[in-house]
Amino acid sequence: MSSSTPDAPLPAAWPAGVPRDVDVPDEALTATLERTAREHPDRLAVDFLGRTTTWSQVADQVARGAGVLRDLGVGPGDRVALVLPNCTTHLVAFWSVLRLGAVVVEHNPTYSADELAHQLADSGATVAVVWEQAVPRVLEAQDRTQVRHVVAVDLSADLPPLARFALRLPVPTARRTRAAMRGPVPAGVPHWHRLVAAARPLDASVPGPAAADVALLQYTGGTTGTPKGAVLTHRNLLANAIQGQAWTQADPGTEVVYAVLPFFHAFGLTLCLTYATRIAATLVVLPSFDPARVLAAQKRRPGTFLPAVPPMLDRLAAAAEESGADLTSFRYAISGAMALPRATAERWERVTGGLVIEGYGMTETSPVALGNPMTADRRPGALGLPFPSTHVRVVDQEDPTREVAPGERGELLVRGPQVFAGYWNRPEETAEQLLPGGWLRTGDVVQVEEDGFVVLVDRMKEMIISGGFKVYPSQVEDHLRGMPGVRDVAVVGVPAGDLGESVVAAVVLDEGATGVDLAAVRAWCETRLARYALPRRVVVLPDLPRSQVGKVLRRVVRETVLATPA
Repeated sequence: MSSSTPDAPLPAAWPAGVPRDVDVPDEALTATLERTAREHPDRLAVDFLGRTTTWSQVADQVARGAGVLRDLGVGPGDRVALVLPNCTTHLVAFWSVLRLGAVVVEHNPTYSADELAHQLADSGATVAVVWEQAVPRVLEAQDRTQVRHVVAVDLSADLPPLARFALRLPVPTARRTRAAMRGPVPAGVPHWHRLVAAARPLDASVPGPAAADVALLQYTGGTTGTPKGAVLTHRNLLANAIQGQAWTQADPGTEVVYAVLPFFHAFGLTLCLTYATRIAATLVVLPSFDPARVLAAQKRRPGTFLPAVPPMLDRLAAAAEESGADLTSFRYAISGAMALPRATAERWERVTGGLVIEGYGMTETSPVALGNPMTADRRPGALGLPFPSTHVRVVDQEDPTREVAPGERGELLVRGPQVFAGYWNRPEETAEQLLPGGWLRTGDVVQVEEDGFVVLVDRMKEMIISGGFKVYPSQVEDHLRGMPGVRDVAVVGVPAGDLGESVVAAVVLDEGATGVDLAAVRAWCETRLARYALPRRVVVLPDLPRSQVGKVLRRVVRETVLATPA
């Protein structure tokens, strides 16, 4: 079949017990937190490096956090930037913003000042809640934005008291940990924890948001590499959390979800913030992925459910095999953001005895649109089946109004309640992506097999997927063209095992240029690009192959790179 429409029969592989459609109530996403705090007040909501917080305590901190933000002038529809790693404060700030009817704008805290300036200015955020280490970069960008207030977050304030005390000890380990968690904050910048401690909780009578209100601006490069904000409503995010619960058939109050994916990424945000809240899970939060830290947490609080990208699964399984650590409490791992290698799936399932389930989505679908069954019928390497209340079509890549024949390759279109409302202040790009009838163009070429499984064939986009992150060649190229000694450049992705793809810069040098090697290229790029976008290899070419109209032939560049010994 080439389409899954409301009147189409269920795919042959449809999992037992999962409804084809779900009801999405006419309520804001915030009702999810209120319900969980009311029904599971004493259940642990968060374990952050050993410090625990119950769901009732989360709700209290959210009420105080909303009070803080209101005192800073935040109201319905205002954008609030979160520039934070994973921590308890990130979860609290996320729900605090939503409680006021304001809009969360997530940012990678490792971004450069220029990257942050673009996103902050584009969103029109007026308040930024920022990790101490990112505060200097946000302040550097502030005069190019509408940000009026910057509030600093001390990551160590979320630690257990004994761990906070240990950071003050005059020993090398404490100094290294303190340096990794804290950062310089100029005088006059208020601290989140102090404001929350002194705040009065927001009165319950203050109106909250509606289902149709915008909840989140999630920046994505789409097909061009120019970051733009995907507009996700409360209904979009609520729908995807409900769809996730229907698909996993998780019983509320029973799961322990490991939050190793960054909350600022759509995958981590939905699985770890909204879905986990809906099922009243205990969230084991880590500020960054580190296998040793995950294994230490596993001894303290065994997990049952792990959303991750394939390299994380492989590194964690390898660490467990080497150390003899027990991961058998994990019944499910959810893999996304990049293709799941069969060897990685087999290794994880061998080590844990559980299942690894591959899914598919994009920021514009909140993000999950398809998933493999949560049973032995899952199929590593396949994107899966459409989620409940989600419909797909496979169409001609040049003419999206024409469906291809069953089994033929074509572009995947998706429609469902989780599909975004468009791009922030970009009506033309929205019109290109969203077709009449609510169909979203994914830009991915797929085949639908006879039993309904959707299989990825190729990507129409030129972007590189490295470690689950999107790298846009044009951005890397634009920066490298300004490097002394570089006359021309083309950036391509090459296969890199479980990492997905590796970023390679093919450069043409000015005559007589020296010193343009990998170390120099990475050092030049570090000032403007995120770490995952830095080239991992540099290949020097005499010239770049171009078409008759002067366009660089990336396919030929890639073939040349692959044929050139490393």
